[in-house]
Amino acid sequence: MDGKTRQIKNALLNLIAVLIAVLFLFPLYWILVSSLKSDAEIFRKPPTFFPTKILVQNYLAMLSGKLSMMIYFRNSIIIAISSMCISFVLAVPAAYGLSRFRMGLKKQIIIFFLTTQMLPASLVLTPLFLNYSKLGILNTLLAPIISCATISIPFTVVILRPIFLSCPKELDESARIDGCNRFTAFIRIVLPVSSAGLVTVGCFSFVHAWNDLIFSMTFNSKNELRPMTSAIYNLMNDYGLSWNLIMAYGVILVFPVIVLFIAAQRYIIGGLTGGAVKG
Repeated sequence: MDGKTRQIKNALLNLIAVLIAVLFLFPLYWILVSSLKSDAEIFRKPPTFFPTKILVQNYLAMLSGKLSMMIYFRNSIIIAISSMCISFVLAVPAAYGLSRFRMGLKKQIIIFFLTTQMLPASLVLTPLFLNYSKLGILNTLLAPIISCATISIPFTVVILRPIFLSCPKELDESARIDGCNRFTAFIRIVLPVSSAGLVTVGCFSFVHAWNDLIFSMTFNSKNELRPMTSAIYNLMNDYGLSWNLIMAYGVILVFPVIVLFIAAQRYIIGGLTGGAVKG
């Protein structure tokens, strides 16, 4: 293949990549511009691809009065961060143990974790509801936190195990020769080496809990304890279909996730491919 042909091929591939990016990003762009329009302009025909008059009042309404979403934002942050921390505390040692120690039924345990990823969340709602009722944690933030962590833990174990496998055991042995025990070698050597994988599973655990709707709607009947994903229904019921306000709410809802993945993208790419050659 000569140089000119290669340039044409690269140009075509870049063009295709740009078109795919535009296709996937256009809905986000449309939500953003709709959040800056009046309700009448949203339904104008033909549609406008940029607001004729930018209305920041839609966002100000989210932060004031009965429309204030700060309490829902706080609840989402608490649920997402707490769920992510619980997943880390329980799943990271489990993944390390499955990657380092010989044990019976290891394959069956891994298959069990994989199987749980295929189960719909609705399947566990009834048993969780009954258990939470007996424990007295319904209508608290603890219920959705534990539920989201329960779903995130198997995913975290499945992703981290091959990443820990790709970390040479010689590093552990060298650390132990230098005076570390197994735990301090794990903390000081293995975790820093596997930082890309840890950031990856942390991001996905956070996003899973941030996007939770079914657990918060099922286990919390108090409006002040619900996260942003469920509070949007109150916005629609109380104020009708004011799509500009709903779109502004949607922008605020997805903004933290977008910032998180942009900030951690290089770690996420490395984390997803770090254990690809290990099983």
